[in-house]
Amino acid sequence: MCGIGCLVSFSVEHLSKDLKEGLLSNLKRRGPDCSKQLSRSNTHYQCFFSGHVLHLRGAVTAQPVEDERGDMFLWNGEVFGGVQVEAEENDTQVMFHFLSACKSDSDITSLFSEVRGPWSFIYYQASRHCLWFGRDFFGRRSLLWHFSDLHGSFCLASVGGQIPGGTHLWQEVPASGIFRIDLMSASVSGHVVLRLCPWRSVSGAHALRDQSGTMAYLKADLPPWVSVEANEASLYLREPVVPLNMMSPQAQVAVDGSGLASGPPTKETLQAFLRDGHTKQAVQQFIEVLSTAVKKRVLCLPRDKNMTPSEVFQASDKKANVAILFSGGIDSMVLAALADRHIPLEEPIDLLNVAFMMRETASDQRKEKQKNCSKNFSESANAAAANPEKQFNVPDRITGRAGLKELQTVSPSRIWNFIEINVSLEELQELRSSRICHLIQPLDTVLDDSIGCAVWFASRGAGWLVTQDEAQPYQSTAKVIITGIGADEQLAGYSRHRVCFQTRGLEALNKEIKMEIGRISSRNLGRDDRVIGDHGKEARFPFLDENVVSFLNSLPIWEKANLTLPRGLGEKLLLRLAALELGLTASALLPKRAMQFGSRIAKMEKKNEKSSDKCGRLQLVPLENLSLGKEIIQ
Repeated sequence: MCGIGCLVSFSVEHLSKDLKEGLLSNLKRRGPDCSKQLSRSNTHYQCFFSGHVLHLRGAVTAQPVEDERGDMFLWNGEVFGGVQVEAEENDTQVMFHFLSACKSDSDITSLFSEVRGPWSFIYYQASRHCLWFGRDFFGRRSLLWHFSDLHGSFCLASVGGQIPGGTHLWQEVPASGIFRIDLMSASVSGHVVLRLCPWRSVSGAHALRDQSGTMAYLKADLPPWVSVEANEASLYLREPVVPLNMMSPQAQVAVDGSGLASGPPTKETLQAFLRDGHTKQAVQQFIEVLSTAVKKRVLCLPRDKNMTPSEVFQASDKKANVAILFSGGIDSMVLAALADRHIPLEEPIDLLNVAFMMRETASDQRKEKQKNCSKNFSESANAAAANPEKQFNVPDRITGRAGLKELQTVSPSRIWNFIEINVSLEELQELRSSRICHLIQPLDTVLDDSIGCAVWFASRGAGWLVTQDEAQPYQSTAKVIITGIGADEQLAGYSRHRVCFQTRGLEALNKEIKMEIGRISSRNLGRDDRVIGDHGKEARFPFLDENVVSFLNSLPIWEKANLTLPRGLGEKLLLRLAALELGLTASALLPKRAMQFGSRIAKMEKKNEKSSDKCGRLQLVPLENLSLGKEIIQ
């Protein structure tokens, strides 16, 4: 994972030194292991490239990488398939090698069509004066753009921030394909044309992902001197997943499960489904494809190969390489159980469980006095260790502790580090305004605030390691954070899915699920990548592995969920059956609870907010205090 950035100016003046320094500071937090900057300048344009690397794979490779022709490449991604990358190789070097061998634009689009895994990139072709950039199909890696009204300049970066003095602020680069800009032509004409090579379904032209909404959105938010157009050669990228199965059930297919669950959901209720051979086979296939996705994401890491297992067991300072955002719910429990299959047994796994102080307790503490962030954290955490039930006994803490016990039963030889991360109101407000605010932007709703803040504190990994005997301060050093995003969207896990089904039926539910996956890049993934990456850690999303999505897309909706069944059973039914097969029972029957409610961050400060409201708290940072708040050209 990396922080990547590119600043381009078409004027003769130099790029702002202050902007560069501010941008470098934010990007470096994402890539603390290695940094590098390069510039390109001629009479028509200037480019400044900056790369900051979080080392996870192969040899440490500074970015941008450059070849003898002057081409440059910035890569923020992981190749998990499609393009061959050996265990000892660095995927940045491999991808640049293949790019350098491309003879045409068609070769470039073909290359990115093959890559399986999360990515965003910036690629400069010196001889053609072209700049390519884009995000993967699901948008699992953040990339933002900003077009300055002064002197026709623009910036691409993993992380942005507020910029005063202009109407065109940072926006997420749509995960609609890859873009190409002819810098020479833009300099001469004074007009930047974004040539889009869109994603296209492998099933045929009729399934071309609808670009009209994206085009309209882009044109509405771009300044007059920037436009987006289809590429001249009608090139496209092949979608990496099969289309969603929109089949409606035949009359003989039973989707009413009322006879199977007349009372509260039980283990026996789930076991009844598994007596059906077809269902059991689908569950086993799902476990296999999801397990493979987890394996790819937990093994592509540097580990000490010189230590024998016995030496490792004697090493009291052995640290976890992988952490899981852990609520004890069905998604995180299944991911933990599958991670346990593939991570070396002598290696601990960190379970990151976040809780926000109960509203009344937070109010009492706020009245006492205002303290600085670090002191607040220390004092509130100490108080929580002394009496956690009183202050941080939120729903996700309760299910998290129960989930820990279940994992210890399933895999007693594993060291499961249960990290209780306790956040006071004061610390939330302090760090939101000083750090988290600009990471969530350009998203700006109450929901973005709640989830963005919760994920930031959880992925920071600073809390208390709780065992039966004691609680001691703990800082997770895991560079990889596994998260369950994508399960609810594909398996009808949200309450709105149940409402949709009950009011409009299975066909409408299918359309809702299709829409959920189509918008996940702009609704969730860019934000969460920026938030988690701010700690110099990498988010990995097994449920959004291309093979997992293709498998789930191939199934009819009634094999993935049965919303005639009660909560805690019907939603994400396939995943619940998989959990049971993995030896998880209690967690397999837990109803869905959103992170913002389970952690109790929602309505912590205001009770009358709706999740879709614009969040004023995300505008707390004074513009004059932001180093990014300066125009690209002075």
